[in-house]
Amino acid sequence: MLKRSLFTFLVAGLMGLGTIAPATAATAKRVQVTGEIVDTWCYVTEIMYALGTAHYQCAIWCAVGGIPVSILGDDGKVYVVLKIEGDDTSVANPAVLKIQTHNVSVNGDLYERDGVRYLFVTQVADDKGVINMTHEDYGIQPFGE
Repeated sequence: MLKRSLFTFLVAGLMGLGTIAPATAATAKRVQVTGEIVDTWCYVTEIMYALGTAHYQCAIWCAVGGIPVSILGDDGKVYVVLKIEGDDTSVANPAVLKIQTHNVSVNGDLYERDGVRYLFVTQVADDKGVINMTHEDYGIQPFGE
């Protein structure tokens, strides 16, 4: 009897939780973002500065290893790239590897949820290549000077 009462209480409680805060889907907004493709792990942790030519090789290794890339926008915001130009591969995506650490302008769908900006890139509109030359400041990372 005690087990049945406890089970009934738990089920009723769990059903009630669903009515407190239902999940809502994020809505996409069409945007154009300009900035540098960065290795998200190194950017967030500041372990290797994560910018430009000084970080290029590490950024490639991380992207191949499955670390998500982001765009550090000219607006100072970070946009996590979940998909690029219709490619179904998000890990070690060849399209991302070709533009790693480049300054790009992209068109895509922006989703914001819980303070995080997610970007589905539909087109790389402009690729200026690597313009952030940081060797003099940091040496070649991850090995330093």
